[in-house]
Amino acid sequence: MRIKEYFKPSSLEQAYNVLKDKNATIIGGGAFLRISSKRIKSALDLSKLELDFIEDKEDRIEIGAMTTLREVEKNKALKDNFSGVISKATGSIMGVQFRNVATIGGSVAGRYGFSDVITPLLALNTFVELYKGGKITLRDFLETKGKIKDILIKIIIMKDKRKASFQSVRNTAIDFAILNASASNIDNDFKISVGARPGIAKMPKEAMEFLRSCKVNKETAIKASEIASEELNFGSDIRGSWEYRKELCKALVKRAILEVM
Repeated sequence: MRIKEYFKPSSLEQAYNVLKDKNATIIGGGAFLRISSKRIKSALDLSKLELDFIEDKEDRIEIGAMTTLREVEKNKALKDNFSGVISKATGSIMGVQFRNVATIGGSVAGRYGFSDVITPLLALNTFVELYKGGKITLRDFLETKGKIKDILIKIIIMKDKRKASFQSVRNTAIDFAILNASASNIDNDFKISVGARPGIAKMPKEAMEFLRSCKVNKETAIKASEIASEELNFGSDIRGSWEYRKELCKALVKRAILEVM
């Protein structure tokens, strides 16, 4: 990573103006950028904006954008809610040293296809709060076309007592996932997401609608996983072929559904 100009503002308004005027690249923990060969004209460091926090509120948990993945992994409130899937998913990301640097905001704002964080967040009732754009669903944020010229302030996960599951397959314990999947359920309201396809995590709408319309058991879980594998698109890269990912989708989605029945 090479940087020509480096900005470290002390307020969100200053940060937004730099982002707008300089078309800057936002630096969270910088973990993913450090392992790239990207050349950056203007870098925007958010470390002075006090966005490193996890707040356990009555109806939601709020996570500041600059909170490290390691802090997310270890947080008691996140372990005690959502069947611990957020802690489990972040704990699977590379090594501890990496998680001590990488931030949840960088992982989400980067909208990385290989993300192990986005997949379980998408399967929960999750929102993001942007400095100018306000509060929107994570799903809408991920589906926004083009570069988002705004600053992610925090991630908000609503506490609705969902059971949740996170599944992944990877070549080694510290490798990126070949495929990951997550499911959640409350009162037969199933949410499913599949990531590392290798595209960004998506929700198979037809599979979710099928589950909501029937009695869920092993047979219907298998059927829903097959629907998901047909509904979603898969690609090939050095970690796996699209055919392999499609078969993994069936297995991981079925496993996730059965865990949250």
